[in-house]
Amino acid sequence: MQRLRLKADGRIVELRDGQEFPLVPTMPSTATVMPDAAPGETPALPAVRDLRRRACLTQIEFAARLGVPVETIRNWEQGKRVPRGPARALLAVIAHSPETVFAALATEPSPA
Repeated sequence: MQRLRLKADGRIVELRDGQEFPLVPTMPSTATVMPDAAPGETPALPAVRDLRRRACLTQIEFAARLGVPVETIRNWEQGKRVPRGPARALLAVIAHSPETVFAALATEPSPA
């Protein structure tokens, strides 16, 4: 069984034998360098449009699954805004395992 860990900066690493091994995005040619990266550091995130299209979702459907306004998705795709913080981490996880993320987001907590 593969063990993955989401790092605070949005990277995903595989845990093997007590060591962390960075996972490389599956689509490096569509990676977008984040403008707020520290000097000498180039964290990459697959383009939001590519992630959405790989999931075969419209902008409205993708926004609903992520729980964000559709305008947010449009702004990300058009380059007007850049995903930050939790959204960036979530998109990084979606790049590696979209079915798992969407299944987890679809589950509603049971009433207590």
